[in-house]
Amino acid sequence: MMFTDRVDAGQRLAPLLLAYRNERTIVLGLARGGVIVAAEVADALAAPLDTWVVRKIGAPKQPELGLGALAEGGGMYLDRALATAVGVNEVELAALIAREQIELDRRVRRYRRGRPPPRIQGRTVVVVDDGLATGGTARAALRAIRAQGPGRLVFAVPVGAADSIERLAREADAMVCVESVADLRAIGEHYASFDQTADEEVSARLVRAGDRALIIRTGGVLLAGDLVVPEGATGLVVFVHGSGSSRRSPRNQHVAATLREHGLATLLFDLLTDEEGEQDALTGELRFDLGLLGSRLVGATDWLREETATRDLAIGYFGASTGAAAALVAAASRKDVVRAIVSRGGRPDLAGPYLARVAAPTLLIVGSLDREVLLLNRAAQARLHGPTQLAVVRDATHLFEEPGALDEVARLASGWFTHHLAQAPIARTP
Repeated sequence: MMFTDRVDAGQRLAPLLLAYRNERTIVLGLARGGVIVAAEVADALAAPLDTWVVRKIGAPKQPELGLGALAEGGGMYLDRALATAVGVNEVELAALIAREQIELDRRVRRYRRGRPPPRIQGRTVVVVDDGLATGGTARAALRAIRAQGPGRLVFAVPVGAADSIERLAREADAMVCVESVADLRAIGEHYASFDQTADEEVSARLVRAGDRALIIRTGGVLLAGDLVVPEGATGLVVFVHGSGSSRRSPRNQHVAATLREHGLATLLFDLLTDEEGEQDALTGELRFDLGLLGSRLVGATDWLREETATRDLAIGYFGASTGAAAALVAAASRKDVVRAIVSRGGRPDLAGPYLARVAAPTLLIVGSLDREVLLLNRAAQARLHGPTQLAVVRDATHLFEEPGALDEVARLASGWFTHHLAQAPIARTP
């Protein structure tokens, strides 16, 4: 079998891994070439993408001959018998290891840009490379990752040597390979294009991995979302809409774009599944089920605290309509996590007894012509015990469709979140 390039290889590998789509899976590409393949797998599984940096220890006069490998996290594999056979003594071997350790550390700094390694304890971890020859680098990586306590460890490659796959099976819980080759001579022979992957391409793929469609498991259901994490983000704003249309709402998308311009990450996701959204469009019942909506938002918040791309970001909620009440209910349950709330034309009054338990600074934005909702917001504000402010947008109705009205909402929300999230201490998951 011939793969066009690493992207094509990842697209052919991904269908063999769909069984791991809903297991809190994280995909780790072995840097460098494995990251390109892994990006396609992560997209197919709607799973976060990260890297695990490895470095082959090549023989002095035959750099393609692997005497072993190093991996970040302290993983190492050495074939001392092979080193002896090619005339490399212990002193020379130590020098080779030291040299490759310097390069490995450089790549870790380059790719992670100060980010910590991914948290993988208890998760399904799919480790992806662009091919498996002797298996030295893969073995070093799998040993280092195994030491982090994953729930399940899977190794996947587009092409691999049959004997290496058999030997490596002892290091992983499952092995997945598109093509197993009995007499593999070189991985590149199975690619039409197998150019060396540059550091810049790896870094770019990992940056783009922070901007992705994803699936969140919460409350026993799978909910779709769109996450965008700008470089250097100072906080994360989760958009909450009771009718299930948060991700597609043009008003939410408009505000989210403004927040990102101010250096804030955004997550637009639906609190209802597509089927529930269709049901709610007919009955209107689920959007008022604040127990259901609040519990799902709490689950999504806990999920965000575990994800590598978002776990170090202070969290805020932007709620509209009954989503504002759901945001307040969830914030009352996660006082140490939720640092700011903005309600746009919301119904905070529906949060009832939860209002007195909200500690996060809360901004209530209402149109001056949305008179009934304005009265309800004033009443809710009086019951909120945390810092609160009511902002009335002049000559605006409930949906803020008047010229400039939604821009004013975005301006107010940006100022509120920028101020409160940037100053908020981060409650880290133990």
